[in-house]
Amino acid sequence: MSKNKKSKSKPSELLKRSPKQEAISEEQPQESPERLSKEIYEEELNRLHIELVKLQEWVKYKQLKVVVIFEGRDAAGKGGTIKRITECLNPRVCKVVALGTPSDHEKTQWYFQRYVAHLPAAGEIVLFDRSWYNRAGVERVMNFCTHEEYVEFLRSCPEFECMLQRAGIVLIKYWFSVSDEEQEKRFQERIKNPLKRWKISPMDLEARSKWVEYSKAKDDMFNATDIKQSPWYVVNSDDKRRARINCISHLLSQVPYEDVTAKKIELPPRQSELEYVRPPMQLQNFIPNVFE
Repeated sequence: MSKNKKSKSKPSELLKRSPKQEAISEEQPQESPERLSKEIYEEELNRLHIELVKLQEWVKYKQLKVVVIFEGRDAAGKGGTIKRITECLNPRVCKVVALGTPSDHEKTQWYFQRYVAHLPAAGEIVLFDRSWYNRAGVERVMNFCTHEEYVEFLRSCPEFECMLQRAGIVLIKYWFSVSDEEQEKRFQERIKNPLKRWKISPMDLEARSKWVEYSKAKDDMFNATDIKQSPWYVVNSDDKRRARINCISHLLSQVPYEDVTAKKIELPPRQSELEYVRPPMQLQNFIPNVFE
């Protein structure tokens, strides 16, 4: 037997918390320095964007398959970080997956099946904005799955992820940790801002009322799935700017890459002096100017 093979745990053992996991709690967030200034943030983000493009080209060049999972409480900053990662990348290479509630048909399938359909092909990066870990969080707390289904998930998830890695997938998992005070502040901002109000759903409000239950669910999830082959990386996200910079920097460190971007690009000469007459502009439907 391989020394690295993880022995199976009994269902009752999966629900016990280890001392390591007791230390990971949103109720006692890791202390951070003062909030990062906008000037420093934008300068560093620009530098990281350049590196992300290099990573993208390396993934294409080496035909790698990369999966990055983003989990955490509502308003923890997952979506904002994903946006900063993708805004400089080719959407044909880096894709975001944010699945909704499973259909009646999907509920009859193997639990992981609808996620497998979105795994990357060679030369692709897939970012999961929430993932199969829904079963360990919202489905457990809101009783959307049975206890047996939940325990089976904790048992089979590490095996599933090791299977993905054996198939050549680079798997990276992030948990965005936000304090209750900061989450409250962000919720209030969303309520007051008409541009952000859509971000709050009835489920978010109900989850807010079950803060401790979610804490317990997260601790149990870590206890069962934070393994050597596929560890969880916790992002302290009370400061959004620091969280984004820290997460992107760490992501770049997890996939060794080289700069294979084109060193010099020269534009070919444009066609000219051909017998071409453009049709009259008034025959085309131009949109009106808002400001004259």
